Amino acid sequence: MKKKLSIVLAAVMTCSLFLAACGGSSAPASSGSTSETDSKTESTAENAAPENVLDIQVGPSPETIDPALNSAVDGANMIIHAFEGLCKFDEKNNVVAGLAETWETSEDGLTWTFHLRDGLKWSDGTDLTANDFVYSWKRVADPAVAAPYGYDLLNYIVGYEEASEGDLDKLAVSAPDDKTFVIELKAPCTYFDKICAFAVMVPVQQATIEANGDGWWTKPESYVTCGPYYMTEFTDGDKIVFEKNPNYWEADKITFDKIVWHLIEDANAAYTAYQNGEIQLIKDVPTEEIPSLEGNDEFHVEPIMGTYYVSFNCQKAPFDNPLVREALSLAIDREHVAGTIMQGTYSPAKNFVGPGVSDAAEGSSFEEVTTATYGDFFKTGSYEEDLAKAKDLLAEAGYPNGEGFPDIKYLTNDSGYHKPVAEYLQNAWGELGINMTIDIQEWKTVTADRRAGNFDVARNGWVYDWDDPSNMINLLETANGNNDGKYSSEEFDKLVDEARTTADIEEHYTKLHEAEQVLLKDAAMAPVAYYNDFWLQKPELKNTWHSPYGYWYVMYGTLE
Repeated sequence: MKKKLSIVLAAVMTCSLFLAACGGSSAPASSGSTSETDSKTESTAENAAPENVLDIQVGPSPETIDPALNSAVDGANMIIHAFEGLCKFDEKNNVVAGLAETWETSEDGLTWTFHLRDGLKWSDGTDLTANDFVYSWKRVADPAVAAPYGYDLLNYIVGYEEASEGDLDKLAVSAPDDKTFVIELKAPCTYFDKICAFAVMVPVQQATIEANGDGWWTKPESYVTCGPYYMTEFTDGDKIVFEKNPNYWEADKITFDKIVWHLIEDANAAYTAYQNGEIQLIKDVPTEEIPSLEGNDEFHVEPIMGTYYVSFNCQKAPFDNPLVREALSLAIDREHVAGTIMQGTYSPAKNFVGPGVSDAAEGSSFEEVTTATYGDFFKTGSYEEDLAKAKDLLAEAGYPNGEGFPDIKYLTNDSGYHKPVAEYLQNAWGELGINMTIDIQEWKTVTADRRAGNFDVARNGWVYDWDDPSNMINLLETANGNNDGKYSSEEFDKLVDEARTTADIEEHYTKLHEAEQVLLKDAAMAPVAYYNDFWLQKPELKNTWHSPYGYWYVMYGTLE
């Protein structure tokens, strides 16, 4: 099975990977809507009898589906069906017009001007204007909101530093009129249109957030949206229900009247519901079922741009010592993890940035350039040598045979391969004389604790939001809100800043290659495997697509 599945994966991996999409959504009446709008919304809800319903599972209860605060793939899958940004991506991963019908850049590449479509509405029927983008982008910059992506997305914009310290008016985004949104950049950014299509950058309605506070996204009446769907039910631990938004500008192309997102944490429960015909698509397939699914047309395996890795709490002893981090990293047999524990559904990591991510030359691969220039950091067939080196490094760090090394905990959730990988690491690091216990938490707790630094070592992973290696490399920048391990290096920060601000494409990628080497040599994290998505989908569910960012686009799908 392993050999055959590897053949399937190899074939799939030859396909070109590009950027994936950002979809839209909508929601019911908020406290900021008029009584006339309220009555229309209630009438629509009472009279609409959805006939075309999709039941889908892409994960458990999300930590959040507030676009500004979400940093998880499962939450983003829901958000792209509820909101839409200035741009979005089509099924071929091309940037296309979203809420903005057209846009242009200045000759120096520093000013981007977007022109919104006529007659845009929120799902509660009120007008959506360029000022909604001004509010929403400033909200992402607001230190009181603490958006994980704030620094990574907005640091390109003039005035971000002052905005991130609380002076939001310094962020150079403006609305000269209701249909025009203008952004001023510090330096040209060749992929800024892709950032504008990312789910965090969608508009949210100021009135409903100010009226309902942090929990606005948990209630149908306050989850006001601007894309294909709006929320009609939220039952934590059970389901979130979306219904088609009649106020969406492209509503006539949205096919499903209702999407039911089943919030199932246990893969076996999801599989049972799928087998019983209660759900048409499940992301979480029990790993023990994978051998029996070989050759089944309903079982899909596709590569995505992303890396499964281990985060060390770099602000906490003994992980503040790079020798310790490198020892733990070298003690991982990546071929065994990907090929045996993950049953060949993942590929062993050789560097931090994996396949599918582009480089400077058209059609080139960042990973291939890394291999040609530096060689692979983790080499095939060298595990015994790596393990011996790991023991030497641990001794050099002051812990010979693990003596004196504190007991540690590994934070993870229990879906997919996460628990088996944790058990493997427990044994592998036990070979170094280290005692590790496994701390299994529900998914939304894992993401919150990682971000807060409440861990020793934690399972982690990143799936790209746009096709540029900076999207993952920059995660380890000191000020990045997604830098869960709080790694910090002046040399690294300088390189990624130079890559960010240069207008020279070649230099951009060269600096990122140099930055990746700093991370690997410093063992800022431990890359383990390159992602592939695998899922089950009923054959009658057609006209959907899966992106290399781990998103399923089902708003145009049909059940035949």
